[in-house]
Amino acid sequence: MSGGGDDTVDLAAFPRRIHELPDRWRRERPAAPALVDFDGRELDYAALGDAVDAAERVLREAGVRGGDRVMLLNENSVATGAFLFACSRLDAWAVLLNARLAAPEVARIRDHCRPRAMVFTHLCSRDAARHGTDAGAAEVTDPGFGAVLVAGGLEAEPEPVSDDPAGQVAAMIYTSGTTGQPKGVMLTHRNVLFIAIVSGRQRALGPDDRVYAVLPISHVFGLASTFLGTVNAGGCLVLVPKFDPAHLADALAGGVTVFQGVPAMYAKLLEYLEGAGRTLEVPRLRYMSSGGAPLDLDWKRRIEARFGLALNNGYGLTEASPTVSQTRIDGRRDDDSIGPALPGLEVRIVDPEGRDVPEGEVGELWARGPNIMKGYYRDPAATAVAVTPDGWLKTGDLCRRDPDGALFLVGRAKELIIRSGFNVYPPEVETALNAHPAVTHSAVVGRRVSGNEEVIAFVEAVPGSGVDEAALKDFVKDRLAPYKRPQRIFVVDAMPASATGKVQKHRLTLLAEEMCTADEETGA
Repeated sequence: MSGGGDDTVDLAAFPRRIHELPDRWRRERPAAPALVDFDGRELDYAALGDAVDAAERVLREAGVRGGDRVMLLNENSVATGAFLFACSRLDAWAVLLNARLAAPEVARIRDHCRPRAMVFTHLCSRDAARHGTDAGAAEVTDPGFGAVLVAGGLEAEPEPVSDDPAGQVAAMIYTSGTTGQPKGVMLTHRNVLFIAIVSGRQRALGPDDRVYAVLPISHVFGLASTFLGTVNAGGCLVLVPKFDPAHLADALAGGVTVFQGVPAMYAKLLEYLEGAGRTLEVPRLRYMSSGGAPLDLDWKRRIEARFGLALNNGYGLTEASPTVSQTRIDGRRDDDSIGPALPGLEVRIVDPEGRDVPEGEVGELWARGPNIMKGYYRDPAATAVAVTPDGWLKTGDLCRRDPDGALFLVGRAKELIIRSGFNVYPPEVETALNAHPAVTHSAVVGRRVSGNEEVIAFVEAVPGSGVDEAALKDFVKDRLAPYKRPQRIFVVDAMPASATGKVQKHRLTLLAEEMCTADEETGA
């Protein structure tokens, strides 16, 4: 069993609600820069406070009460932050959804969480505008947050409100897990504040920092670590709705001090610089990190050589708000360690029976601490499977630990695919493919490529149907978010299966590598 070192964490000194973070700086440093919106508009902490005030009024007029769920279909923007903090003021739950989700995905989540109101950040997202139109939402404008589409007064039953920050839900983020069905991860104020404060200290965040915020606030990494971590420190966030390597290069040259991304972002930045014949300029960058997907050691070294700066690594999952471990800013490593556990967090590495394995051996990583989720919304059975009665979260990921406490991610026990930092669950993709009338069966696996993973699908089709890859890709386009869509779909006569008929996905993984490599070599 291990914690994160000698660092002390005084939970009694933490704020009780997330809206207290901007409220503090509104009082103490009102003229300090807080947010730069997608259109270049810069707000200080006084203006951010005004935006939260306005968002709170909108939610009250929409009938939102304590314990209600508010769906925020969003891309990164001032409006997203304002309504997130406004929900906190009302003790409502912010249900954060990436606006790029397909309509059926949004509908399933809406039906499950039963929101009192829905808010769409349509100015920075055509996807959010489309969803808002479908929902019959009306535009509401204000100088503080700009404009949003709002559908309010929906039929909903509020959940009980708790004064305890460890009991009151701040945000709910949906993750489908291995079942393919949406599960609402309930993250309390204590959960996300723990990550914002403790993880932020590990990065030495402060008021002089200018943080490039392209990780979606609808994803827990972007929410707790980047967004709330920076606001807690009184720094300034450059809010970016969609990743563009040229924009990132300009921002780095313009004085960004902290950049947190997924490996694919670094790969695309280097590719852009090379193609544009442009020199990388990072005059103020002091900290950069990778998370959300496995980091190849070769890519880590290439990135560090180009930036002249250590690339920090970490590990987490939605149910842990998300961070479990991260490398230390004062301890540069020339390996692919995901670092030691955060201060105030316990970890175990166990065998299939839940017994601790000897140091250095591989086992499943379990974690316990103030960041572990309250549970899955309206799903106590799934919660009981994921979290033990004494509070240990079973991550489903395989790790080993060195004598110095550094953790190494060995593999994923689950079949989760991480595409550009976003979770892709094979059952979701398989369900979409299986809906095609010419498909009898499908199976989806991940394929590791430099700095990322690809989604590869295998399909058994109705004999004589003539269905091909192009037709299947077109079919799932409106059923899956872009990052969930397969990069390749192979139509096969039969899939490898065991004697009981279970598809042998380990064999499909090997086949995917073989077939993709052959196509790449022939230019197919």
